[in-house]
Parts: sequence; structure tokens; C-alpha cells
Amino acid sequence: MWREIVEEFTSAEPRDPAEPGAVDRIEEALGQSLPEDLRSFLLETDGLGGAYGTDVVWPAERILNDNLHFRNDTQFQQLYMPFDSLIFFGDNGGGDQFAFVRKPERDDVFVWDHETDGRNFVSAGLGSYLRSALGSGGEDWYR
Repeated sequence: MWREIVEEFTSAEPRDPAEPGAVDRIEEALGQSLPEDLRSFLLETDGLGGAYGTDVVWPAERILNDNLHFRNDTQFQQLYMPFDSLIFFGDNGGGDQFAFVRKPERDDVFVWDHETDGRNFVSAGLGSYLRSALGSGGEDWYR
């Protein structure tokens, strides 16, 4: 299903599927379930590159490592609101990060603005997010 969406865009760079154990480790380490769409996406393609070297969807290992970093970095804890309600999964290449809200669980995609600590709605689901990110002409398509 996800590869069909990805194949609509020549700039998209899918990868081999993630190992199921890698996806399970994310949920175990973060203590939260992944949205079902993100889980199924990773099991079809372990991340997705887009135009200009952006990581539209990170590989499972990066999802795990970056989320642990955001949640545990003491400097981030002093600068920003807590990140434990979010699961980051991609970025725009310029510092802003895309995330699903997990407390309360939502399938909507939000963007975290690294300059203002703002968290704003981007799209109603992963499919809509992929089409918007891959079909855009630049890194700030969501503004």
C-alpha cells in the first residue's frame, strides 16, 4: 500500500523493509505504541528519502534514537516543553521535526518548530503527510 503512494513521486527514495524486531524495540523503549500506519509503513520501507536529501520518514533506528535523545537531553528539557507525548518520525532538513501525538493517541501529523517550540497540525494522517511532503517544492511546504 505505502510503496504505491511512494511510487507516485520520482524524488522518493524508499528503502528495504525494517525488521519487525526493530519496530517492536521502538515501542518497548518509548513505552508507546506506534500509529498503525507508521508501523505498517516501516515494515514496507524502513524510512523514506525525499528531494534535497530530506528524511521524509526516518528509518526505525533513527526514530528510536532521536526520540530517546529528545526525551532525555537535559538541555532540551530546560529549553522546550516535554516531548514524551510525541513520536518524531521525520524532518524537513532545516531543523523542524514531524511527529505523531501519542498522549492522547492521534493519527494526525504535527510539526515541531525548533525555533519557537511550536507544535502545529500538518495533516490528517501519514498518507496525506507523504503526498504533501513528496509533492512539495521545498522544505517549508507545511507553513
